[in-house]
Amino acid sequence: MQVLNRSAFLALSLGAMLVSPAAQAQNASPVGLWRNVDDVSGKPRALIRITETGGVLQGKVEKVFLAPNESPICTKCDGALKNAPVIGLVILSDLKQDGAEYTGGQILDPDNGKTYSSKIHLTDGGKKLNVRGYIGVSLLGRSQIWLRQE
Repeated sequence: MQVLNRSAFLALSLGAMLVSPAAQAQNASPVGLWRNVDDVSGKPRALIRITETGGVLQGKVEKVFLAPNESPICTKCDGALKNAPVIGLVILSDLKQDGAEYTGGQILDPDNGKTYSSKIHLTDGGKKLNVRGYIGVSLLGRSQIWLRQE
């Protein structure tokens, strides 16, 4: 058994520390708690919990940032979601991993009651989530950056 000298040990330790964040980013998952921010005001709007079941992601609203007496409901939603409380509402669904992205899903905008095609991917080492909602092709839509909360 060969004993490493001090310089070799230091070089190996530094190399392991440099590789570690890259490895963590590759294994990062969008599962967790995310804060979305209003596109216009720049203020936090809601906390969304993303979970995974059987390789499929969904996101549910856990908290909304409103005035103390406001309790938002989805007045513009259709069907069973009509007038449903926004807290507890599944707004992101059916996303499946496709390489570095999660695609094939839908996102519900509780403000207008419309559902759009969706895809997401992690950025900034898993600290940010790029959430894209679109109609037809991805070019016809908009993106938001959500921030990891845990």
